[in-house]
Amino acid sequence: MTQSFSADLRGRVIEAAMGGMSARAAAARFRVGVSTAIVWVRRFRQSGEAVARRQGKPRGSRLDAHETFILDLIEVQDDMTLVELAGRLGAERSVPISPAMLCVWLKQRGMTHKKRRRMQPSRTGPTF
Repeated sequence: MTQSFSADLRGRVIEAAMGGMSARAAAARFRVGVSTAIVWVRRFRQSGEAVARRQGKPRGSRLDAHETFILDLIEVQDDMTLVELAGRLGAERSVPISPAMLCVWLKQRGMTHKKRRRMQPSRTGPTF
């Protein structure tokens, strides 16, 4: 992602537009995109906001609100598969989620569970 424009440049474009210049003329004067200047001026007029917003996708998951439900399901039946868990979330909580995304969410919380024990290496040959 590119970096946002400086607060000084934003302020000068907004100040010029509030001083009677059109947003397009202010964009040409300060060499920024026309749509960028229009958005800055519109946002300033609507809410008084003149600073850059945080870039990127907001942190968090839609599963965060259902964390206790998921943990309770795992506690009650610890051998539940991801497919079953995703199915229960969809049926009982109306949260459509893929098993892969559920796996990522659980791994982020350090909850992994391998059902099969590790096997001893073969004495006769490689096992791959």
